[in-house]
Amino acid sequence: MGLITGLFTFLYHLPQIYKWLLKPYYIMSFLMTVAFLVVRKAPGLCEHLASQREDGNSCDFDWRELEILMFLSAIVMMKNRRAITLEQHMGNLFLFSKVANVILFFRLDIRLGILYLTLCVAFVMTCKPPLYMGPEYIKYFSDKTIDEELQRDSRITWIVEFYANWSSDCQSFAPVFANLSIKYNCAGLRFGKVDIGRYGEVSERYKVSTSPLAKQLPSLVLFQGGRELMRRPMVDSKGRAVSWTFNEENIIREFNLNELFQKSKKLKKSLKGEEEFESQQQEEGGIEPQPDSLTPESKKDQ
Repeated sequence: MGLITGLFTFLYHLPQIYKWLLKPYYIMSFLMTVAFLVVRKAPGLCEHLASQREDGNSCDFDWRELEILMFLSAIVMMKNRRAITLEQHMGNLFLFSKVANVILFFRLDIRLGILYLTLCVAFVMTCKPPLYMGPEYIKYFSDKTIDEELQRDSRITWIVEFYANWSSDCQSFAPVFANLSIKYNCAGLRFGKVDIGRYGEVSERYKVSTSPLAKQLPSLVLFQGGRELMRRPMVDSKGRAVSWTFNEENIIREFNLNELFQKSKKLKKSLKGEEEFESQQQEEGGIEPQPDSLTPESKKDQ
C-alpha cells in the first residue's frame, strides 16, 4: 500500500519534477548523484576498476558498497520524515547522495575521490538553488521600512517571515509562505518578509539569530500595531529554537489564520467606507486621490 501511495505521489508531482530538471542546479545535482553508479556500471570503464567481489566482477557493486548505499537510503528516509515540500525531499536526496559518493569514490580510488570532492566544492561555490519566483502577495522590508510599515496602522495584522537567502530551510519554505499569502492576504491581514542575512540590525532588533546552530531560520512573527504577539519557532532559555514543523497546516492552526481572515473582512469594509468618504471630499475640494497604501504588493524590492 505504501509503495502504491508513493508511486501515485511521484506521478502527481512528475510535471513539477520535470520542470525542475530543466534548471542547471538540478541537472548538475542529478548527474553528481548518479556519478558513482555510472562509473561502476559503464562498459569499457568498469573493467579497469578494483573490486572486492569473490567472482572478480568489477562492473557490479561489492558487499561494502551495497552496505553504504543501504545506509544512505535509511538516512534519507529518516531526514525526509520531517521534510515538508518536494524541494526538501529532493535536497536531502542530493545532499546525502553526494556524501555517500565521496566515500565510495575514495574507497574505490583515491584519485577519483579527490576529483569528485573537488567537483563538489566547485558545485557548492558556483551553483545555488533556484529561488522561488512564483505568485505571492508579500511586502519585502528593508532595515529602514520595516518599523514604519508595521506601526503605520494598528488595525492591520502582519505576519512577517525573517529569512536568509543562504538558508536551505528558508528557500524550501518560500512556496509555502507564498501560497498562504495568496489565500489569506487582505486589507487587515498582510504578509511580509525581511532578509536578516542582509540586514543584521533587524536581526538584533527583533532577536532572531542567523546562526545555523540556533536553528531560528526561518522565523514567523505575528505583529499587531508594531507589537509582537507570537512567533514560531519559540526560543528556549539557551537561545535555541524549539523544534517546530513549518507546514501550511501548522501555521494556519497556530496563527489562527482562518479567524484572523474573518475579522479582516470587517476591517476591509470599514476601510472601503473610509476610502469612499475621502474620495468624495477630494472630489469636492478638487484634490487628486493618493495611491492606496494597503494595496497588496507582490514584487520584491530591488
